[in-house]
Amino acid sequence: MANKHVVPEARAALDKMKYEVASSLGVNLKQGYNGDLTARQNGSVGGEITKRLIQQAENRMSGK
Repeated sequence: MANKHVVPEARAALDKMKYEVASSLGVNLKQGYNGDLTARQNGSVGGEITKRLIQQAENRMSGK
């Protein structure tokens, strides 16, 4: 399945977040092929991104 964005204009910001999160977790994520990374490494990046996006949404909803 293709990677589809609900808000295409957010793609650059999401990509930036992905690389920032990977770097902060010590995961060597690079442009292009990353098949040398483990499922655990990829999952930790995805999990942290999800955590941060939920936190941002909750902050906006609560007026913070």
